[in-house]
Amino acid sequence: MAQRHRVVIIGGGFGGINAAHALAKADVDITIVDRTNHHLFQPLLYQVAAGILPEGLIAPAIRRVVGGQRNCQVALAEVREIDVENKVVIAREPDTGELRLPFDTLILAAGATHSYFGNEEKFAQFAPGMKTIEDARYLRDGILAKYEMAELETDPAEKKRWLTFAIIGAGPTGVELAGQIAELAHVVLPADYRHVDTKATRILLLEGAPSVLPPFHKKLQKWTHNKLTKMGVEIRTNTLAVDMDRISITVKGPDGKEEVIPCRTRIWAAGVQGSPLARNLADKLGIEVDRAGRIPVGPDCSVDGRDDIYAVGDVMTLDNLPGVAQVAMQQGKYVGQLLADRLSGKPKPPPFKYFDKGSMATIGYKAAVAESFGMKLTGLPAFGAWAFIHIMYLVGWGNRVGAMYTWARAQVFSKNRGHRIITFDGAKDVAHRGVGGPVEKQELGVNVPLGTPTTLDGHNAHSEVDKTSDT
Repeated sequence: MAQRHRVVIIGGGFGGINAAHALAKADVDITIVDRTNHHLFQPLLYQVAAGILPEGLIAPAIRRVVGGQRNCQVALAEVREIDVENKVVIAREPDTGELRLPFDTLILAAGATHSYFGNEEKFAQFAPGMKTIEDARYLRDGILAKYEMAELETDPAEKKRWLTFAIIGAGPTGVELAGQIAELAHVVLPADYRHVDTKATRILLLEGAPSVLPPFHKKLQKWTHNKLTKMGVEIRTNTLAVDMDRISITVKGPDGKEEVIPCRTRIWAAGVQGSPLARNLADKLGIEVDRAGRIPVGPDCSVDGRDDIYAVGDVMTLDNLPGVAQVAMQQGKYVGQLLADRLSGKPKPPPFKYFDKGSMATIGYKAAVAESFGMKLTGLPAFGAWAFIHIMYLVGWGNRVGAMYTWARAQVFSKNRGHRIITFDGAKDVAHRGVGGPVEKQELGVNVPLGTPTTLDGHNAHSEVDKTSDT
């Protein structure tokens, strides 16, 4: 019996899942390999960080998403290398064993990671970003822990530092996070604390461009700026983060002067870059990635003109397409259909053409902006459109109904956030000891200075610096 065509898809995100679905009826054997077991709906990830939605509603198991597709299997593994010459994907299994996946066609859909614009060593440890479920959980713990510490703090200056949040980047993610922290501070938390005025929270939104939401229409930028300002967010445009440590951030304003702002929380929302696998593949093929680490592809999303390797979504660059979910979805579907047509002897389809359905961002309850098909919406109409579209893109009616119920409970009826669970150990890790970022990224003497003092227990402590972190 002849072996069927083997398709390996790296990444179970929008691009990978849509490619697999497009190949559902093709005579192929598909393997989706991903370092997580879930398909993450990233546009709603900030709501996990804000305690509104549980992660399960926006991250169904990949196996469930493709469960009805008999020609598709899933592997939980971390891809380490792409052997182009022998056409094998080499991955590491959870028990550190090696997994080798031979392919006839490879679809790289590995997504993106944070970009600190060359300042990874300086910024990554102090300003975590938000691309994964783990990132969102960490930010949620960090945000809530800062209010707990402010409740216990007796020094007014230190209390103010605990209640200062700096968000670097005023694109959709930064705007949405700023709006959610503002709602927490002014709507959700005030009645819950006895020794801290949560309404005194200082939220800084820093943007290097002249306005918030740089890709959006000026009308929507202005509306967003005004709305956030009314919510208590301090917006600084033409402002860059130039330095930071565990208790402050240094910014350079439009006048070129630097200012040190005391703050305990820094969140990075300023940029992304393609998965390191894009560079790995480019090096093997002898081609260059762009400044954002994305691999160039042809009009049919093929890499280096080959008919056996394709790249879709955030790992590729083509015609200055934006790094948004719709691009990945449409490219994944296109490449899957292209391969299915080729294997069945059908003519090659025309080059990929992106259909721009518009852009949206939410600022808070009943507050959003949207532009689509020439229409520009703000406020409640935009919020309704945003909610409907995001609900429809969730996987499964159970998750859709669950999200609608949770939204209604959190924002309409209870004015609460139902997912605010933290523990002493979790708060200890993110509240005070250490310098910031997830614990696993900290190395004493490398990105955590030797002898860094902490005062959580009321005295200096040096021995456990490497075990803890600060958002």
